[in-house]
Amino acid sequence: MTDTDAEAPLDLPVDGTELATYIAAKLCHDFISPSGAIVSGLDLLDDPSAQDMRDDALALIAQSARKMVALVHFARVAFGAATTSERFTARELQALVVGVTEGGRATLDWRVAEGEFTKPQARALINLAYLTVGALPMGGNAVIETRVENGALHLSGQADGARARLKPEALTGLNGLRLTEGLAGQWIQPYWLWLTVTEADGRLTTTVEDGRVVLAAVMPV
Repeated sequence: MTDTDAEAPLDLPVDGTELATYIAAKLCHDFISPSGAIVSGLDLLDDPSAQDMRDDALALIAQSARKMVALVHFARVAFGAATTSERFTARELQALVVGVTEGGRATLDWRVAEGEFTKPQARALINLAYLTVGALPMGGNAVIETRVENGALHLSGQADGARARLKPEALTGLNGLRLTEGLAGQWIQPYWLWLTVTEADGRLTTTVEDGRVVLAAVMPV
């Protein structure tokens, strides 16, 4: 079992310019698949020899467009909350997470009571939820819960399932450490979650056991 508590260092290991580069690269990676599928569908529609695949092409375009929109809506809140909203409801955040995780092998069990969350809280919650679902590549149950206790907001994501795991790069990010080896795309979102919680004067804890991963954050109300 691995149980680690991430505490903010005096100096952040990644400066703002480098951080922006990593996030931009991740967003481009996430967007390229659905946008490429849309182009492929349009190419099929334009191909005179593939008119018998017109319905398949239209279905591909529609599905990929919905995925692209879901990713954009999620990214606006998860990586900066660049919206006019200062607070988000639990239902709004649930819709964002469902939009980018549905269709996968894991089941999302959203147990967040109705209420409102500030931008940093919302950012932490949906990133935590996304990473919890992502810890179940072979399927399983991802339970997302929140509670307010002793003047603090507690966020919890518990992933239970066969081969529930976090990649080494993700563990590095969740501990607030600079990536020295591995894939930056697997590191940046966990690191961003740690940074979001830490800059809000909170604390992030990661627990990895056989068949279970738990991400827990405590943030000021």
